[in-house]
Amino acid sequence: MHNKEIRSAAKNAGVRLWEVAAAYGINDGNFSRKLRQELPQEEKEKILAIIDRLDQEKQEAI
Repeated sequence: MHNKEIRSAAKNAGVRLWEVAAAYGINDGNFSRKLRQELPQEEKEKILAIIDRLDQEKQEAI
């Protein structure tokens, strides 16, 4: 499976991939297709930063 780092980070943060896609600015179907191929490191870092931000927002809402 490609992009395990992104998938596991989202799962550990309790963030759904469709939420990451919305914050990234693309359709969730397109995001899922994008994850089928290994992403460049720069793009991975951007997505991981989005996951961290969404996780912080969820923690603040509690």
